[in-house]
Amino acid sequence: MENNNRLSQDEIDALLTGGDDNNGEQPESGLSPMEQDTIGEIGNISFGSSATALSTLLNQKVDITTPTVSVIEKSHLNEEFPHPYVSIGVSYTEGFSGNNLLVIKQEDAAIIADLMMGGDGTNADPSLSEIHLSAVQEAMNQMMGSAATSMSTVFSKKIDISPPEVDLLDVKEGEGTDQIPKEDPLVKVSFKLKVGELIDSHIMQLYPLTFAKELIDELTMPQGADEPVQADEQPPAPVQPAPAAAPQSAAPKQEPAPKRQGTAKVSEPVQVTPAEFASFDPQPEGRASTNNLDMLMDIPLSVTVELGRTSRSVKEVLELSTGSIVELDKLAGEPVDILVNQRVVAKGEVVVIDENFGVRVTDILSQAERISKLR
Repeated sequence: MENNNRLSQDEIDALLTGGDDNNGEQPESGLSPMEQDTIGEIGNISFGSSATALSTLLNQKVDITTPTVSVIEKSHLNEEFPHPYVSIGVSYTEGFSGNNLLVIKQEDAAIIADLMMGGDGTNADPSLSEIHLSAVQEAMNQMMGSAATSMSTVFSKKIDISPPEVDLLDVKEGEGTDQIPKEDPLVKVSFKLKVGELIDSHIMQLYPLTFAKELIDELTMPQGADEPVQADEQPPAPVQPAPAAAPQSAAPKQEPAPKRQGTAKVSEPVQVTPAEFASFDPQPEGRASTNNLDMLMDIPLSVTVELGRTSRSVKEVLELSTGSIVELDKLAGEPVDILVNQRVVAKGEVVVIDENFGVRVTDILSQAERISKLR
């Protein structure tokens, strides 16, 4: 402020803009705060479902937090990605036209690959082989597929992607940079990724600023937004019957119709006949049951006599040979189980009849016991 207590033009401009020379926008990045929030919300929704897909694959709890959106120049990529990473590139084949690059730390990718291959992820080898990269590729394929499905719901149209391409990324050494989008600048969406107790890191998404603008425009100004004028032209359809309503307004002068309606349903006698139902009188004892049993007489049943059971390991089974004795869980002379269709219905004892084995039924389970066996 000047000494004469009058504000300079610069101070007036600062007050009018709230002290922000950019008036709430970020021309250096090309995205306003509202646009950044929009991109963040799209990423939050799409990668929320991706976390579920990854959790199912890895059998681990996966959390992907609210994203952080920024715009970076390609010349600063070596500062953004100082360590070796794994990049997963996908292209939109339907719904949108653009490229999308996922970037994850190499050691985190190694843990994901180890979990995908049945390991516990604790001693994952950071040097990824071809088979490990294939495992990461499958995990990212599932993630991006779920993300595309969620985006289809958000944008109300079908969105599909190409199969992902996985490569090692080392910006400093210039390795794997072919998948980085050619456009400049790029939008970076960084998510905090947690996989159980194994990973507490970040997974990043890179795509051109022009593609981000396309997403924002599609979400805030959908293609059908300019169609309300046509929608307003549709009401004449229900209004057209109005001319026919005019003669109906004179209908009360004729008065026969109301009288016919009043007499047809109220004053005319209606013949009412009692409802007839089938007789539910109890049939003679044994008749119904005999008829029902006749329908079941020809059904074959498998009757099995079980001497006993035992559990053995694979090693013990392989060691069995001629003369080996397998000890069962029943005592000598104890009744054996008689099973019908694998259900115990009776007890019995083994007998020999004309050099053939047989079973004499000694006890039949009660109806309550047989029902309990069926449950």
